[in-house]
Amino acid sequence: MNPTVQPPLPLAQRGPPEASPRIVLATLNAKYIHASLGLRCLLANMDRHGGEGLRALTQLREFVIQQRPTQIVEELLALNPQVIGLGVYIWNVVETTQVVRLLKALRPDIKLVLGGPEVSHEVAEQAICQLADHVITGWGDVSFPKLCRALLDGPQPLMKVIAGEQPPLDELAFPYAEYSADDLAQRLLYVEASRGCPFKCEFCLSSLDKTAWAFDLDRFMDEMAALFERGARNFKFVDRTFNLKVEHSARILQFFLDRLKRPDGQLQAMPEVFVHFEVVPDSLPDRLKALIAQFPAGSLQFEVGIQSLNPEVQARISRKQDNARTADNVRWLVGQSQAHVHADLIFGLPGETLESFARGFDQLYAWRPHEIQFGILKRLRGTPIARHTQDFAMVYDPHTPYTILQNSTIDFATLQRIQRFARYWDLVANAGRFSNALRMLLGEGDVQASAFGCFLGWSDWLWARTGKTHEFALEKLVDLLFEHLTVVRQLPAQAVRAALLADYLASGARAKPHCLAAELQAQSASALPGAQPRAQRQARHAGQAAAKALREAIQQAAAAA
Repeated sequence: MNPTVQPPLPLAQRGPPEASPRIVLATLNAKYIHASLGLRCLLANMDRHGGEGLRALTQLREFVIQQRPTQIVEELLALNPQVIGLGVYIWNVVETTQVVRLLKALRPDIKLVLGGPEVSHEVAEQAICQLADHVITGWGDVSFPKLCRALLDGPQPLMKVIAGEQPPLDELAFPYAEYSADDLAQRLLYVEASRGCPFKCEFCLSSLDKTAWAFDLDRFMDEMAALFERGARNFKFVDRTFNLKVEHSARILQFFLDRLKRPDGQLQAMPEVFVHFEVVPDSLPDRLKALIAQFPAGSLQFEVGIQSLNPEVQARISRKQDNARTADNVRWLVGQSQAHVHADLIFGLPGETLESFARGFDQLYAWRPHEIQFGILKRLRGTPIARHTQDFAMVYDPHTPYTILQNSTIDFATLQRIQRFARYWDLVANAGRFSNALRMLLGEGDVQASAFGCFLGWSDWLWARTGKTHEFALEKLVDLLFEHLTVVRQLPAQAVRAALLADYLASGARAKPHCLAAELQAQSASALPGAQPRAQRQARHAGQAAAKALREAIQQAAAAA
């Protein structure tokens, strides 16, 4: 549903610049399609908390981490500001440090102010914080405008590290008017109906919050209506617990559902609106189900944070989750709604073994979410997960993204295997291009097979066979899957070929994998002028044959086991 967009134009191609600002708000996004909500929150509150006229002196500049630091610095210095505020996150701290180092070498007179989650904890240990003039930890909506006013007009602040002030939410201006027309047309818009989280999962920075705070719902809905009227159609809610307050959740869902209806009251056949929510997995009351069930396919996505299904591990990391209710809710979402379900798991939590994680993975896979996002534990700065470091011999990479390298139950070699597993899972499973072959690969139909074990076997074989985790052409993957399923797993070649053919044709690819050359040649011949009815019959029969062969292969594999 995300629009195809182009990266920002080089500075020389952007036309006449705006008047030189005295303050520049900047960050390096992971991709151009991401639009920084944090910077827009600061921008919207410049006048309210820094004094009238400060917003007019401030401009926003967004870059991407793929750009050269010198190019970023050139554009920032061309604006000749007095203050530059930089948003720092786990994904951009390395590149932003290079930018800060260059800025300080070239223009030491410019005041550099850092903010964001990556610099809100362990400040003294970070090179980027040592280079900066000021660091705001925590919330910056109020503290950044106040600091800018002092830097411009005095008195000069004495403190380098400033603890961000957290005001009541009704004292904050909403940031949504700061999204430009280009943002609305080309980028995914981040919105928040609440901040904070009441849960204490120790791997997450939100565990430091005392609770969750909701914005006034009437004000928030007015802002969403204004965004929609301006043409916004892609909304990603960043709330950690969207379904925490049922009344709020129901009203928000109804808002988007109403905008998916045609003038005659019927739902759009091809929905224009796409909405993403992060939900608590074990809380899905009937009132929300009734609304969710009405959304058409392609309009609604849920990110369901499972993380672990091991009760002992859940208790150790202070995660409260009813696994039985979670299972029921995920199955309902997949089976009774048309929402796209994206479930998260974390490997490497303290006390989790390879075997216990495999059991949890197999449980989750059996619920059939559309995607399983397979993450490796990271020690985010400031998170309470650090308290387990000594007891479980947790060793983390000292460089971003601070991924676990080994612990008392998982050795380094196993962690490397799982890193490759995660990459290959995205490539083969989450990409959605191998729905038929994936079922064969994961041993579906064999009651003794472990989906995790089957895929780990493929992952180990693929690494040994290629030595690569990236740059696989689709055609090469098809051939490798054929080789693995027929040679290593010894499944019938005819059945495997039929499954891969159905997947490949559905993908729309145009090249020819070696293992499907004859089948694809026949498909090409059927596409000659006057052969369309025959081609349609062949496509239908190919699909039926693939399904039949797949069922037979699964039965044969189960019998052989």
